[in-house]
Amino acid sequence: MCSMMMKRHTIIFLRIIFLVMFLGWLSVWILLPTKIYKKIWAPMLQNKFNSTYFRGQGINLLFFTFPMMFIGALSCIYLHFHQEKITEKLPSRSGGALKRCLGFLRRPFLVMSPIGIVSAMELIFVLMFAALLIWSLSNYLHTGFDHLRMHKQDEKIWEAKLRSVSLRLAYIGNICLAFLFFPVTRMSSILPLVGLTSESSIKYHIWLGQLSMVLFAAHSIGFIIYWAITNQMIEMLEWSKTYVSNVAGEIASLIALAMWITSIPQIRRKMYEVFFYTHHLYILYILFFAIHAGVGSMCVIAPGVFLFLIDRHLRFLQSRQHARLLSARLLPCDALELNFSKNPSLYYNPTSLVFINVPKVSKLQWHPFTVTSSCNMETNYLSVAIKNVGSWSNKLYQELSSSSLDHLNISVEGPYGPHTAQFLRHEQIVMVSGGSGVTPFISIIRDLIFQSQQQEFQPPKLLLVCIFKNYADLTMLDLMLPISGLKTRISQLQLQIEAYITREKQEPSKDTQKQIQTIWFKTNLSDCPISAVLGPNNWLWLGAIITSSFVMFLLFLGIVTRYYIYPIENNSGEVYNWTYGVMWYMFSFCSCICICSSVVFLWLKRLNKLENKHIMNVEVSTPARSPGSWIYGSERELESLPHQSLVQATNVHFGSRPDLKKILFECEGKDVGVMTCGPRKMRHEVARICASGLADNLHFESISFNW
Repeated sequence: MCSMMMKRHTIIFLRIIFLVMFLGWLSVWILLPTKIYKKIWAPMLQNKFNSTYFRGQGINLLFFTFPMMFIGALSCIYLHFHQEKITEKLPSRSGGALKRCLGFLRRPFLVMSPIGIVSAMELIFVLMFAALLIWSLSNYLHTGFDHLRMHKQDEKIWEAKLRSVSLRLAYIGNICLAFLFFPVTRMSSILPLVGLTSESSIKYHIWLGQLSMVLFAAHSIGFIIYWAITNQMIEMLEWSKTYVSNVAGEIASLIALAMWITSIPQIRRKMYEVFFYTHHLYILYILFFAIHAGVGSMCVIAPGVFLFLIDRHLRFLQSRQHARLLSARLLPCDALELNFSKNPSLYYNPTSLVFINVPKVSKLQWHPFTVTSSCNMETNYLSVAIKNVGSWSNKLYQELSSSSLDHLNISVEGPYGPHTAQFLRHEQIVMVSGGSGVTPFISIIRDLIFQSQQQEFQPPKLLLVCIFKNYADLTMLDLMLPISGLKTRISQLQLQIEAYITREKQEPSKDTQKQIQTIWFKTNLSDCPISAVLGPNNWLWLGAIITSSFVMFLLFLGIVTRYYIYPIENNSGEVYNWTYGVMWYMFSFCSCICICSSVVFLWLKRLNKLENKHIMNVEVSTPARSPGSWIYGSERELESLPHQSLVQATNVHFGSRPDLKKILFECEGKDVGVMTCGPRKMRHEVARICASGLADNLHFESISFNW
């Protein structure tokens, strides 16, 4: 009891530190464009922090880089203490004024394409961020117009103002870049602090990317117009040795334009490979942006880039080893389930996903897929569902179904998912899915099947409304029963399934129905069970990497600046080459991340080698045939209790679509969680129903994997 109280007080104390540090960091952003900062704070700070070790970037390192790096490292300790496994039902949101207020803020407020579903809380933060941008731009312009500099003798005031506006637009774009990389850091220690995952935050990355592209494009066009009207077009070819390189900025703009064009939804969906490969140009973009903007600006956006590169390098190291693929289930609906061996210590929450690469299909492509297994029910297995809906998945399906494979090399990154099981806060859960959108709900049902067998655990009532095009698609529901053959007591779970078949009006004849096909693979000694990238104490080791790599970066940068760059400038009396200085910064930036991440990863891999070898040697019992389908009559095993329970819990509706408004409004629970995954039109319909205010007990939670 005493240890629990101490743990709770530690968590509260850490939350207070996070809040204070973040507000302090935000305050610097607010003060940065003001005259107070420029005339009073900047000169005072310059005198105190302009040392021979860090020179001019010392201020930005202290006020912009350090706070978020400190939060990133400390939040790893917080997440280690705050890990929640599903052992008991969490407090409901329906009680308490604060919980009701938070529930109201999480409700959909704006539902429209192409923006998507925006909650009231998200809208508040968007307006606050917009206010920060407007505040910064207005102050920058006010300060800049008061101290206009004429760069030519015959330059007019409006021309100087055009140059000033174009320059300040880049400053505003830097604010967007400072936040741009946080949402795409998959193993982020910051996103869970505010209840977010990388997948749910992709839309913020898209918004920030679009806005930064507009601002930097206006910045570039403004300068081109300025150079054209002042007869200085030669400036476009300047690569200055002592100041901003215009050519580097133009290259960065072209790279950003290529990434932006290929990320347009219509192009991304039709030519995903082009989008995927082009988006990896962010490496060159960061490099040329740094050469153009300088070390000072890089220190401003450094925290997001630093944490992202740590995550990216760890993912690279994890993907170098092949996962042990045990079996594959090919369903009649052209979907498949891959079953991997996993380390028993690996824990993940339902609705998690993994990124998969199959070299035999494509050596470079990675695709995210939902984890359908429960780490509580299947401690040694991890299952992933893949629907045949694109060229990559079609090649994989054909590879598995048309050839007699005995082994397949697959690399895996993840799993990534929510830090807590928020759905357990509700008394009743309504899950609305369309097509392959049913897969994240299978992981929830599997986990609750296991939890329902535990004592003193009262699982919430479950209603699954699934919409399929064809009768064969119903076999997706077979994934609720694990291939491992574990005994499952579905009857103890209050589960109701309403399945709607839209394109068929009756059950097809049994002669035309395909059977489920199962493929078992041989063991390869080079394969490894899926495990957390940094082992059981994943968060603590991630905190160690963040801390050590950042400290090493500061030491390396300080040594290079003090004992290499400073003597050259002091002896020659000239400013050190701008580009070389940036390259030293980027080299220390990346090398420290690679060294610290690699050392920790390889050391932990060596420690876990014996454990993985033990797991590999465990004999896996291969059933004579895969669990039969409870959908198709020829394979239905009514003597099997799980199959019988699923048959009794399922109602199939042919040739119709569900009346979602009627279904949701008829839910009588005081606290009903509404989760939806599938086509955008369906998600928006469910969101509008929950946002209508006609039913206060509905709490909307969207799960979207098709951003």
